[in-house]
Amino acid sequence: MTAAATRRTAVVTGASSGIGAATARKLAEADYHVVLTARRKDRIETLAAELAEAGRSAAAYALDVTDRTAVDAFAAALDRVDVLVNNAGGALGADPVATGDPEDWRRMYEVNVLGTLHMTQALLPALTDSGDGTVVVLSSTAGHATYEGGAGYVAAKNGARVLAETLRLELVGQPVRVIEIAPGMVKTEEFATTRFGGDEAKAAKVYEGVAEPLTADDVADTIAWTVTRPSHVNVDLLVVRPRAQASNTKVHREL
Repeated sequence: MTAAATRRTAVVTGASSGIGAATARKLAEADYHVVLTARRKDRIETLAAELAEAGRSAAAYALDVTDRTAVDAFAAALDRVDVLVNNAGGALGADPVATGDPEDWRRMYEVNVLGTLHMTQALLPALTDSGDGTVVVLSSTAGHATYEGGAGYVAAKNGARVLAETLRLELVGQPVRVIEIAPGMVKTEEFATTRFGGDEAKAAKVYEGVAEPLTADDVADTIAWTVTRPSHVNVDLLVVRPRAQASNTKVHREL
């Protein structure tokens, strides 16, 4: 995975679809060598080929961020890292606390929090050695305000938020920025469908009547903008919602 010596390298987790894939495209357009990681090897290889055909620099690496041994091996294979975008995550279920599935809670915590921890710990030495590193944590507005039926996801994203806040305190004075991006309602091809176990009708209800929820490209734009600010500029937290969404529980629907 050797990139051109002068080209900065960005690692994007969860790059097989949605916000991760869109972010990879945006950073490649900004002339980063983009390392695409995700469990679905075929998806990221297809995206890497797409970027190469467009004259961009990209490499695909199949990776489960919850597997620390695999993450450490991945980190050892990299020549350099300038940017880490911790995007891998997701929600499972929308049950109340009284009946929520503990296994869903565990899986959400493992990918949203421990996955971010594994990647950040493994790549932090290289990010520091770059002299100008950036860690991006994709949290969610769910990590800033709770809502009924969302406790498991809210708890996981709150963990990701606190990880970013604490890391920023601990790295002050070091050449590494820590950025948190907290999207609100984003309509991607998989997020809600995965959350509801493949029930497309339930997934569609999430966005019903909302004229323009955010897209993956909208969020990728904000990520690319924060990453490409001058080195001394740290966007600590960027909350981005569609105009129709005032809060996690206040959404304008044209029904």
